[in-house]
Amino acid sequence: MEIKNATFIISNTDYSKCPTPTLPEYAFIGRSNVGKSSLINMLCSRKGLARISVQPGKTQTINHFLINETWYLVDLPGYGYAKISKTTREQWKKMINNYLTKRENLVYTFLLIDIRISPQNNDLEMINNFGRWQLPFAIVFTKEDKLKPTEAKANIDRYQIELTKSWEELPPLFITSSVSGAGKDEILNFISENNDHFFKWKKMPFTKRES
Repeated sequence: MEIKNATFIISNTDYSKCPTPTLPEYAFIGRSNVGKSSLINMLCSRKGLARISVQPGKTQTINHFLINETWYLVDLPGYGYAKISKTTREQWKKMINNYLTKRENLVYTFLLIDIRISPQNNDLEMINNFGRWQLPFAIVFTKEDKLKPTEAKANIDRYQIELTKSWEELPPLFITSSVSGAGKDEILNFISENNDHFFKWKKMPFTKRES
């Protein structure tokens, strides 16, 4: 897939105010400062599409971008950011969880993890939430360019070992770098394939997606 146009549509804090759920949707989420905005900009070949900040916690709303007029890319707030109040943290958590569990056209969520960091409790908690909610998700390792190939492989192996303690089958895995462009084609092709499934499902008669 080639992204020919990407248009910002809306930001809000209420999943019910998101665009009409007629197109397939893919959300991106991860710990604060994981490189989410850089990855989104890399995928869309647009430097300023998602705002990049050296200060974690910049994204505070549900942000919709319409891609190629056929699907939505959604930039969600990061989690694990300590320099906010407990009240604000709980508000963000409720906003994110409501979106993830109630957005009916959400096809996949890409969970971003810094490849340099060992398994973190809040990442593992989010992964287990997807399992508990029975929601499709993929793991995207970011900042691959920051490590030697052997170091990157060792960290990924460490994560896979940790996940196999509670998961019989691992989710799709992608290795990316917003600097080199690694993983761009793989993620976009994955989205393209799932878009095809989405539109085929939409055409099937007498079917209803379970909540």
